[in-house]
Amino acid sequence: MRRPNGRKKIEIARMQNQTNLQVTFSKRRAGLFKKASELSTLCGANVAIVAFSPSNKVYACGHPSVESVVDKFVGENPPPDTDDPNPIIVAHQNANIDENNEKLNKLERALKRERKHGQALQALRTEPSNEKLSFFDLKILCESLEAADKKVEKLASQLMECGIEFPYQTIGSALAPLRARESTSSDSDERSSGSGE
Repeated sequence: MRRPNGRKKIEIARMQNQTNLQVTFSKRRAGLFKKASELSTLCGANVAIVAFSPSNKVYACGHPSVESVVDKFVGENPPPDTDDPNPIIVAHQNANIDENNEKLNKLERALKRERKHGQALQALRTEPSNEKLSFFDLKILCESLEAADKKVEKLASQLMECGIEFPYQTIGSALAPLRARESTSSDSDERSSGSGE
């Protein structure tokens, strides 16, 4: 089985093959310009890179611009007061800004939903207590509770008729569960007579 070579350390020397030379130049140039852009963004440094390809084409990258950095370095023609940023760096910064704005918008929408939910919960907590109700309101509340009690009793009796166990006889009484069918003396008599046959 052949083992993979992985990353090999290459000898740093001029390449003889023209095709390989041009391809390597293109790939390394893109990486170099990217690193220069990152250095300028992260550190706020003024950066200028000028590269000549094997076919003598000129490639340059700089922030705020190649000319202003070169003029500053050479000392001739001091740069103007305006800092014209490099379009590549501006596009990179704008992409980051757009991504951060989208995250911020999502967080703001989530915060709005949570606030609405919190307000709804607060409204439930601030219902008037029975002590603050007027006599008329208390009478209506009492009638509503009596109607609810009748509905519960009706449902319990229906469940008992169907043979389903209903947990409690009255609301709030945890000590007296109902049984679906309570044994009566007539039931026990029928069972004993049925077992004798």
